[in-house]
Amino acid sequence: MTRNTSFESVTESDLEARFERADYVADDRTVTTVSLALQLGRPLLVEGPPGSGKTELGKVLAASFDTDLIRLQCYEGLTAENALYEWNYTKQLLAVQADEGSVADDERSVFDEEYLLERPLLRALTAGDETPPVLLIDEIDRADEEFEAFLLELLSDFQVSIPELGTVSAERPPVVVLTSNRTRGLSDALKRRCLYLHVDPPDFQDEYEIVRRKVPELDAAVAAEVCAVVARLREEAFLKRPGVAETLDWARAVARLRTDDEPLSADEIERTIGCLLKEVEDVERVDTELLERLQAAAAAAEDRLEA
Repeated sequence: MTRNTSFESVTESDLEARFERADYVADDRTVTTVSLALQLGRPLLVEGPPGSGKTELGKVLAASFDTDLIRLQCYEGLTAENALYEWNYTKQLLAVQADEGSVADDERSVFDEEYLLERPLLRALTAGDETPPVLLIDEIDRADEEFEAFLLELLSDFQVSIPELGTVSAERPPVVVLTSNRTRGLSDALKRRCLYLHVDPPDFQDEYEIVRRKVPELDAAVAAEVCAVVARLREEAFLKRPGVAETLDWARAVARLRTDDEPLSADEIERTIGCLLKEVEDVERVDTELLERLQAAAAAAEDRLEA
C-alpha cells in the first residue's frame, strides 16, 4: 500500500480555495480537520444533527479534487457482503455448465475476480485511478455493531478479507468520510481510527452565505428573511428541526413562487411550511401566534446582517 500522494500535500489554504470554488461554506475548524485527515491519510468521522451538511462535505471533497464519489448508505441489517462484494452466481453456473477449462474439475476456479461483483467498499479499495476516490460511509450509526466491527480492518489498514480470495489491499487508499447522526453511540475502536469533526447547523450569517451562493436568483433581502425565519424555527421544540437542506429547498420554492421582492408574509410562510417541517405534529404547531413571531424575525433580518 502506497501513501496517498494526491492528498498528503494539501494545505489549509488550498483546501479553503477548493471549498470556495465549490461554494461550500466551512469554518476554520472544519478546514483544519479535513486538511489534516487528507494529509495524514486518516478516515474522517463527521457527527452532527441531520441537515447540518455532513454528507455534502463528502460530495464536495470528491468534486473539489475531480475524483469519484463512492457512497455506501448504511441501514439496519446491512451486512459485510452487501457492502463489500457478492458472487455472480449466474455466471458461475454458466461456467460450470459449459465446462470451461478446468472449471468443472476445480470448484475453486469459479471463485476468482472474474466472477466477483464489487460493492462500494471493495470498489473503493480497488480503484485504479491516479487520484483515489472519496468513500462516503453515510449514517454509520444506522448500521449495527457487527457491521461497525467489520469496518475496523478497512479503517486501520485499508484492506479487507475475502474468504475465497484472501486479503485485498488498496494500492492508493481512498479518502474515507464517515457520517453519523448520533442515533446511537459508536465504539471507541472505530473512533480511534478516525479524526473527529462535529458540525452543527450553520449560524445565521453562514446560512445566509450558503443561500446566496446556492440560490443566487433569490433577492438578497429575501434570502436574509428566509434564514432568519429558519433560525427562529430552530428555537422551537419540534420533532425534526429544519436543516440546511430544508433551508435551501424553501429558498428555491420562495424564489420560484414570488414575482416581487416584497418582505415575506405570514401567509407565504404558512403556505410553504412543508418545505421546512416534515412531521405533521410540527406543522400543526404553526399557529397564528408562531407565524407572527416568524414574520417578526423576517422583518428583523436586515438588522442581523448589519450586526
